[in-house]
Amino acid sequence: MQEFDVIVIGGGSAGSAVAGRLSEDPRRTVCLLEAGGTNDNFRIKTPAFLAFLPKGANWAFDTVPQKGLNGRIGYQPRGRGLGGSSAINAMLYIRGNKFDYDQWASLGCTGWSYDDVLPYFKRSEGNERGGDEFHGADGPLNVMDQRWPNPGSKAFVASAEALQLGTTPDFNGANQDGFGLYQVTQKAGERWSSARAYLSDKPNLSVRTGALVERIVVENGRATGVAVSFGGRREVLRARGGVVLSAGAFGSPHILMLSGIGPAAHLKDRGVDVVLDKPAVGEDLQDHIDYVHGWKTQSTDFFGDSLAGSLRMVKAFIEHRRKRTGILTTPFAESGGFWRSEPGLPAADIQYHFVPAMLEDHGRDKVKGHGFSIHACVLRPESRGTVRLASSDPAAAPLIDPNFLSDDRDMATLRRGVRMMHRIVEVAPLSNYQPENRHPVNIDNDAELDQLIRNRADTVYHPVGTCRMGGDEASVVDPTLKARGIDGLWVADASIMPRLVSGNTNAPSIMIGERCADFVKSALA
Repeated sequence: MQEFDVIVIGGGSAGSAVAGRLSEDPRRTVCLLEAGGTNDNFRIKTPAFLAFLPKGANWAFDTVPQKGLNGRIGYQPRGRGLGGSSAINAMLYIRGNKFDYDQWASLGCTGWSYDDVLPYFKRSEGNERGGDEFHGADGPLNVMDQRWPNPGSKAFVASAEALQLGTTPDFNGANQDGFGLYQVTQKAGERWSSARAYLSDKPNLSVRTGALVERIVVENGRATGVAVSFGGRREVLRARGGVVLSAGAFGSPHILMLSGIGPAAHLKDRGVDVVLDKPAVGEDLQDHIDYVHGWKTQSTDFFGDSLAGSLRMVKAFIEHRRKRTGILTTPFAESGGFWRSEPGLPAADIQYHFVPAMLEDHGRDKVKGHGFSIHACVLRPESRGTVRLASSDPAAAPLIDPNFLSDDRDMATLRRGVRMMHRIVEVAPLSNYQPENRHPVNIDNDAELDQLIRNRADTVYHPVGTCRMGGDEASVVDPTLKARGIDGLWVADASIMPRLVSGNTNAPSIMIGERCADFVKSALA
């Protein structure tokens, strides 16, 4: 039976950071368990290959039917393999708003205010612009400006500016509000996932891929190991110091419940022996409900399915393979903005992503011709959902219910965001493309607009909250990310967020991993 000081479950955005930082001490043995593969191939590393990712790199979960989406089943892509979702995402480097973290602290998460977390963001960041009050220059996570943005992406920003919505060169600086081009987690023209940032070769770090975690072993109230299956071969790995669970907002509550930690009645119903009755496990699921609208153009400036578009992509592929330059470095969601849809809000409540291509069903449906799409998402949704066990089989996908648009306030916010989206498109220079609306609607009619939203809205890939951090005993983890009621167990990923941040969740997840590594080091010292 193999034994390590610390076992980290999940090699995603947070887990890679935890394992990388803990293994910096050569005296400490660390084992990282990842269900997927290494993700070490050009289809992962090429930024624009989001539509051509290896099938095994995505868990590709579905939701249960969503009443708020007219009964539709939503799609929940999640990264599988080293890097996790940072290996399949749009690579945008966004931290959220200062308000978010100060709110966490006000909810009892002592030590998680903006001033507390900023040093960890800076420590993780290697921004090619250089370091300053808000940014780090020497961290392992490479952050850079886009070098070949689409002219339509720039036109979107200019049209927002024409409406006096403001622009910003830095969404992570003193003021988040405004529109601009996003910075990306890339390096030298390739995707720079958390795994590439943190998992350099260390003799004391054992990285095990293809490892399906069946449960955390708990003995006398303490996590002492992990039961894991490698291609059907089962074994138990022992952890002298403890276990860090970093399997994501779906995976972490799933593994806790498989381990007997969760709502007792639900666990018994699924045939799982109860180790600790913890009703909050799998509760409080929050996600950014997102609406995407598309416009068709005659201009081939945009990516598109045509002979000209195909020839352009062939040339771009050759260029990228030779030089790692050109339009295949696109994150697709090239520009965007943060906008307050009502006066008096503490922070923007709508985020936009502009994509210089026509998207349908998360890019899974092909659309002929050229054009662009715009996302609008609700940054601080009121709707809450759950993650539950489908069965006691560790290989079975969890039951995911985001409960989208169950709170009328979310629809009211999204409605305002969609209307402003249309206003931006109607203003030059974006209007100069003479865009043809692919989903005509009476934008001023609430009932018609709401019906269109319910028929098209879905996640923008930011689930959080299912292992909530808090100062109260009902929370799953305390402010040091230690599991309440189980010694030697920490949780570090987006699942611990007590409230969803106002922006993309990859950078905050990495920050959480950085912090957890420090908490574990202190506990084991």
